[in-house]
Amino acid sequence: MFSFLKKRYIIAVLASGLLFVTVSFKDDFFEIAKQIEIFTTLFKTVNQNYVDEINPAELMDKAIKSMLADLDPYTNYFNEQDVVKFKINNTGEYTGIGALVTRKEDKLIIKEPYKGFPADKAGLKAGDAIIQIGDVMLSDFKDDASQLLKGAKNTKVDIKYIRQGKTISSAIILDEVEVKAVPFFSKIDEKTGYIVLSAFNRKTTQETKAALEKLKSDGAERIILDLRGNPGGLLNEAVNVCNLFVPKGEIIVTTKSKNAKYNATYKTANEPVDLDIPLAIIVDGKSASASEIVSGALQDLDRAVVIGCRSFGKGLVQRPIDMTYGTQVKVTISRYYTPSGRCIQALDYWHKDKEGKAVRTDASKYNAFKTKKGRTVYDGGGIQPDIELADSKLSNIAEALQKNDGIFDYATYYYYKNPNLGDKIPSITDADYNDFKTFLKKEKISFDTETELALKNTLEKAKKEKIDETITTQYQQLMATIQKSEESLLDKNQKEIKKLLLDEIIKRYQYKEGLYQYYIKNNPEISRASVLLSNPAEYKKILQ
Repeated sequence: MFSFLKKRYIIAVLASGLLFVTVSFKDDFFEIAKQIEIFTTLFKTVNQNYVDEINPAELMDKAIKSMLADLDPYTNYFNEQDVVKFKINNTGEYTGIGALVTRKEDKLIIKEPYKGFPADKAGLKAGDAIIQIGDVMLSDFKDDASQLLKGAKNTKVDIKYIRQGKTISSAIILDEVEVKAVPFFSKIDEKTGYIVLSAFNRKTTQETKAALEKLKSDGAERIILDLRGNPGGLLNEAVNVCNLFVPKGEIIVTTKSKNAKYNATYKTANEPVDLDIPLAIIVDGKSASASEIVSGALQDLDRAVVIGCRSFGKGLVQRPIDMTYGTQVKVTISRYYTPSGRCIQALDYWHKDKEGKAVRTDASKYNAFKTKKGRTVYDGGGIQPDIELADSKLSNIAEALQKNDGIFDYATYYYYKNPNLGDKIPSITDADYNDFKTFLKKEKISFDTETELALKNTLEKAKKEKIDETITTQYQQLMATIQKSEESLLDKNQKEIKKLLLDEIIKRYQYKEGLYQYYIKNNPEISRASVLLSNPAEYKKILQ
C-alpha cells in the first residue's frame, strides 16, 4: 500500500509539472513531454529494481535541486521545510533563538547572538559550538539542524555546547524574533543622519521611513543610507524605499524576459517624504539585488551620490511559484534594468568557461548609459559608485580569512583572553597582529585561495591515479611556496585585516549596535560621505 501511495505521489507531482509546462511552453510540448516520460520511466525503474530500499522523496529532492543548480544559483526548489525558511526571510519574523548560526562539521556555530533575544538571554556567545539539541546529537543528525531550534513560543529547548574546550548545558526559551530591516540609525553630527538598511523584507519601507522622519525631526538636513552587506529581498520594497526620495510616478526599475508576461515597469506610487534632502548611498561588493535597484535607480535619477566599491551584480529576478504538497519553486524569470537602461547582472550563467564557471563581462565591453541629467554611467554588472574608494574592496586574502573563519575564530580567542574590555574600543597593535598570525598557524587555518585549492585538487587527482608518491616532494615545495606567499600577503594587507579584526572584536563586546556606534565616528566610507554632504558645491557638481 505504501509503495502504491509513493508512486501516486510521484505521478501527481510529475503530472502537475507537465500541466504547467504544457500551458506555458506549448511550442516545446513534444520535447518536454518526451523528456518527462523518460524521467518517469527511469524513476519507476530505479525505484522497483535497485538493490537496496531507496527514499523516493529524498532522491527526487536531490535530482530536482541538481538540475536547477546547472541554470543559476537563484533558481531553487523548496521542499516543505525549505518553504518555511524562505517565508522567514521575506517577512522578517519567526520563532526561534535569535542568533545567526552556521553548520560546521558536527556542530552549530553561533556566529552572532542578537541582543536581548533568547540565545543572548541564555548566555550564548559568538563562537559557542552547539553539539546537542534536546536528545539529538548533531553528529548523528545530517539534516538542517537549525530547524531543531525553532518551535512554538515559550518552548524550552535543552542544549549542550562547547566553549573554550568545556562542555556546557543550558536551556533556551523560544520566542518571537524580529529581523529588523533597519537595525540602526542615528545622527552622526548636528546636520547629518545615518541609516543602516540591512535587508528588504515587508517592513523595510516602514522602518526606513520612520528612521528618516525621526532624523529630520531631530534636525538632520542630509542623509547617509548604508547598504553595505545588504543581500536584497523584495522588489516592491526597493521601489518604495526609492519613493521616499523621488516623486510619485517615477520609473525605478524595469524587468525584461523572453516571456512577455514577466515584462514589467515599476513606478513609484506614493508621495515622497523629501525630494530635496542631500543623499549619499554607501555600497560594497556584498550589496546585491534590491540594494542595487535602490542605489542604481537613485544614481540614474541623479537623486543620490553613490560611494564605496562596485556592488555585487545580482540582476536576475526570481518569482516563487507554489506547487503541490506544500512545495515551491523559485524561478529566475527576468533581468533587472535601472531607469537609464543598465542591466545589473554581472555573471553570465548561460555562457560558461571551460571549468563550467559563469563568465563576467570584461571591463572593455561595458556599455555607456546616461542618467536623467546626462551623466555617463556604465553597465557591466553591479553599480559602479560615483566616488570609488579603493579600501572598500576586500583583497583576496581578506576574503579567504572571512570565508574560512580565520578572523572569526581569532576574535573568539581574543574575547576570552581579554574578558573585561566592556565598552572600551581596543586597538589592534602590531603585537596583536603577530599573535593573530601565530594563531592561524597554530589552529592550522587554511586560506584556501584559488591557487591553493587548485593545488590540493591536483594532489587529490594524483591520489586517484596513484601517482601522488612521485609528485609528493614537488607538491610540498609548491605548497610551501604558496603558503609563504600568503604570509607575505598577510603583511601587505595588514591595515585592511586589522580593521576586519577590530570590527569582529567590537561585536563580541558590544553587539552589532556597538559596531555601528563605532562606525559613525571612525568608518572611512561614512566619513567620506559626511564630508561630501557637508560640501554642497562638490555634491551638486557630481550630480550635474
